[in-house]
Amino acid sequence: MSTDPDPIADTRRWLERAVIGLNLCPFAKAVHARDQIRYVLSDADDPRDLLEQLGEELLLLRDTPADVVDTTLLIHPQVLQDFLDYNDFLDDADALLAQLGLEGVIQIASFHPHYQFAGTEPDDIGNYTNRSPYPTLHLLREDSVARAVEAFPDPDAIVERNQRTLAELGHAGWRALLG
Repeated sequence: MSTDPDPIADTRRWLERAVIGLNLCPFAKAVHARDQIRYVLSDADDPRDLLEQLGEELLLLRDTPADVVDTTLLIHPQVLQDFLDYNDFLDDADALLAQLGLEGVIQIASFHPHYQFAGTEPDDIGNYTNRSPYPTLHLLREDSVARAVEAFPDPDAIVERNQRTLAELGHAGWRALLG
Protein backbone atom coordinates (compact mmCIF):
# COMPACT_ATOMS: atom_id res chain seq x y z
CA MET A 1 0.00 0.00 0.00
CA SER A 2 1.38 3.40 -1.00
CA THR A 3 1.93 6.02 1.68
CA ASP A 4 2.47 8.78 -0.89
CA PRO A 5 0.08 11.68 -0.43
CA ASP A 6 -2.87 11.81 -2.81
CA PRO A 7 -4.09 15.42 -2.69
CA ILE A 8 -7.31 14.71 -4.59
CA ALA A 9 -8.22 11.72 -2.40
CA ASP A 10 -7.28 13.67 0.74
CA THR A 11 -9.38 16.64 -0.37
CA ARG A 12 -12.32 14.42 -1.26
CA ARG A 13 -12.09 12.75 2.18
CA TRP A 14 -12.00 16.21 3.86
CA LEU A 15 -15.02 17.28 1.82
CA GLU A 16 -16.97 14.12 2.67
CA ARG A 17 -16.04 13.89 6.36
CA ALA A 18 -15.76 17.54 7.40
CA VAL A 19 -17.53 19.82 4.94
CA ILE A 20 -20.45 17.46 4.26
CA GLY A 21 -20.17 15.19 7.30
CA LEU A 22 -20.27 18.08 9.77
CA ASN A 23 -22.59 20.03 7.47
CA LEU A 24 -20.16 22.97 7.44
CA CYS A 25 -21.56 23.83 4.02
CA PRO A 26 -25.15 22.70 3.62
CA PHE A 27 -24.89 23.26 -0.13
CA ALA A 28 -21.98 20.87 -0.76
CA LYS A 29 -23.85 17.60 -0.38
CA ALA A 30 -26.04 18.03 -3.48
CA VAL A 31 -23.22 18.86 -5.93
CA HIS A 32 -21.13 16.05 -4.46
CA ALA A 33 -23.98 13.55 -4.81
CA ARG A 34 -24.54 14.65 -8.43
CA ASP A 35 -20.79 14.38 -9.15
CA GLN A 36 -20.64 18.04 -10.26
CA ILE A 37 -17.42 18.91 -8.44
CA ARG A 38 -14.30 19.17 -10.57
CA TYR A 39 -11.13 18.30 -8.63
CA VAL A 40 -8.00 19.72 -10.25
CA LEU A 41 -4.51 18.98 -8.96
CA SER A 42 -2.15 21.77 -9.92
CA ASP A 43 1.50 21.03 -10.46
CA ALA A 44 2.32 24.75 -10.21
CA ASP A 45 5.29 25.53 -8.02
CA ASP A 46 5.19 29.26 -8.66
CA PRO A 47 2.32 31.72 -8.02
CA ARG A 48 2.46 32.97 -11.64
CA ASP A 49 1.91 29.44 -12.94
CA LEU A 50 -0.94 28.94 -10.49
CA LEU A 51 -2.54 32.20 -11.61
CA GLU A 52 -2.34 31.05 -15.22
CA GLN A 53 -3.95 27.73 -14.33
CA LEU A 54 -6.60 29.54 -12.28
CA GLY A 55 -7.48 31.57 -15.38
CA GLU A 56 -7.86 28.39 -17.42
CA GLU A 57 -10.11 26.84 -14.77
CA LEU A 58 -12.23 29.98 -14.48
CA LEU A 59 -12.84 29.96 -18.23
CA LEU A 60 -13.53 26.23 -18.24
CA LEU A 61 -16.12 26.65 -15.49
CA ARG A 62 -17.68 29.58 -17.33
CA ASP A 63 -17.93 27.55 -20.53
CA THR A 64 -19.13 24.25 -19.03
CA PRO A 65 -22.81 23.68 -18.25
CA ALA A 66 -23.52 23.71 -14.51
CA ASP A 67 -25.16 20.30 -14.67
CA VAL A 68 -21.79 18.91 -15.80
CA VAL A 69 -19.48 20.95 -13.51
CA ASP A 70 -21.05 23.22 -10.94
CA THR A 71 -17.95 24.00 -8.92
CA THR A 72 -14.18 23.45 -9.06
CA LEU A 73 -11.61 22.75 -6.37
CA LEU A 74 -8.16 23.81 -7.60
CA ILE A 75 -5.76 22.05 -5.22
CA HIS A 76 -2.20 23.38 -5.29
CA PRO A 77 0.07 21.58 -2.82
CA GLN A 78 3.39 22.83 -4.20
CA VAL A 79 2.79 26.57 -4.04
CA LEU A 80 1.59 29.08 -1.43
CA GLN A 81 2.14 26.84 1.58
CA ASP A 82 2.60 29.93 3.75
CA PHE A 83 -0.86 31.25 4.65
CA LEU A 84 0.13 34.92 4.43
CA ASP A 85 1.54 34.41 0.93
CA TYR A 86 -1.64 32.53 0.01
CA ASN A 87 -3.79 35.32 1.44
CA ASP A 88 -1.86 37.90 -0.59
CA PHE A 89 -2.34 35.77 -3.71
CA LEU A 90 -6.11 36.07 -3.31
CA ASP A 91 -5.83 39.72 -4.41
CA ASP A 92 -4.23 38.54 -7.67
CA ALA A 93 -6.96 35.91 -8.05
CA ASP A 94 -9.69 38.53 -7.62
CA ALA A 95 -7.93 40.83 -10.09
CA LEU A 96 -7.85 37.99 -12.62
CA LEU A 97 -11.54 37.37 -12.06
CA ALA A 98 -12.21 41.01 -12.89
CA GLN A 99 -9.83 40.98 -15.88
CA LEU A 100 -11.74 38.01 -17.31
CA GLY A 101 -15.07 39.79 -16.81
CA LEU A 102 -16.24 37.13 -14.38
CA GLU A 103 -17.09 39.27 -11.35
CA GLY A 104 -20.67 38.47 -10.42
CA VAL A 105 -20.44 35.24 -12.43
CA ILE A 106 -17.89 33.21 -10.44
CA GLN A 107 -16.50 33.74 -6.97
CA ILE A 108 -13.38 32.31 -5.39
CA ALA A 109 -13.52 30.89 -1.89
CA SER A 110 -10.29 30.10 -0.07
CA PHE A 111 -9.20 27.08 1.94
CA HIS A 112 -5.77 26.42 3.40
CA PRO A 113 -4.21 24.04 5.96
CA HIS A 114 -3.19 27.07 8.07
CA TYR A 115 -6.24 29.25 7.45
CA GLN A 116 -6.60 31.97 10.05
CA PHE A 117 -9.40 34.49 10.29
CA ALA A 118 -8.37 38.03 11.21
CA GLY A 119 -8.35 38.61 14.95
CA THR A 120 -8.03 34.92 15.88
CA GLU A 121 -5.20 32.89 17.30
CA PRO A 122 -3.64 30.29 14.96
CA ASP A 123 -5.00 27.37 17.01
CA ASP A 124 -8.55 28.79 17.29
CA ILE A 125 -10.86 25.91 16.36
CA GLY A 126 -13.06 28.34 14.40
CA ASN A 127 -10.31 28.61 11.79
CA TYR A 128 -10.91 24.98 10.90
CA THR A 129 -14.07 25.87 8.96
CA ASN A 130 -11.67 26.94 6.20
CA ARG A 131 -8.85 24.48 6.81
CA SER A 132 -8.32 22.01 4.01
CA PRO A 133 -5.58 19.38 3.65
CA TYR A 134 -3.83 21.48 0.95
CA PRO A 135 -4.09 25.07 -0.26
CA THR A 136 -7.23 25.11 -2.38
CA LEU A 137 -9.07 27.67 -4.46
CA HIS A 138 -12.78 26.92 -4.66
CA LEU A 139 -14.46 28.31 -7.77
CA LEU A 140 -18.21 28.76 -7.35
CA ARG A 141 -20.87 29.90 -9.78
CA GLU A 142 -22.65 32.97 -8.37
CA ASP A 143 -26.01 31.71 -9.72
CA SER A 144 -25.61 28.40 -7.90
CA VAL A 145 -24.65 30.16 -4.67
CA ALA A 146 -27.66 32.49 -4.95
CA ARG A 147 -30.06 29.55 -5.54
CA ALA A 148 -28.60 27.61 -2.62
CA VAL A 149 -28.84 30.60 -0.27
CA GLU A 150 -32.45 31.26 -1.33
CA ALA A 151 -33.36 27.65 -0.56
CA PHE A 152 -31.73 27.73 2.88
CA PRO A 153 -34.00 29.02 5.66
CA ASP A 154 -31.37 31.10 7.49
CA PRO A 155 -27.99 31.30 5.71
CA ASP A 156 -26.63 33.74 8.31
CA ALA A 157 -26.96 31.01 10.94
CA ILE A 158 -24.45 28.79 9.10
CA VAL A 159 -21.38 30.56 10.51
CA GLU A 160 -22.68 30.46 14.08
CA ARG A 161 -23.69 26.79 13.75
CA ASN A 162 -20.25 25.93 12.32
CA GLN A 163 -18.47 27.67 15.19
CA ARG A 164 -20.60 25.75 17.68
CA THR A 165 -20.05 22.44 15.87
CA LEU A 166 -16.27 22.88 15.83
CA ALA A 167 -16.15 24.02 19.45
CA GLU A 168 -18.01 20.85 20.45
CA LEU A 169 -15.76 18.70 18.23
CA GLY A 170 -12.50 20.26 19.44
CA HIS A 171 -9.01 19.72 18.03
CA ALA A 172 -8.84 16.03 18.96
CA GLY A 173 -12.21 15.40 17.35
CA TRP A 174 -11.09 17.18 14.18
CA ARG A 175 -7.93 15.04 13.97
CA ALA A 176 -9.94 11.86 14.56
CA LEU A 177 -12.47 12.86 11.91
CA LEU A 178 -9.82 13.24 9.23
CA GLY A 179 -7.41 10.57 10.49
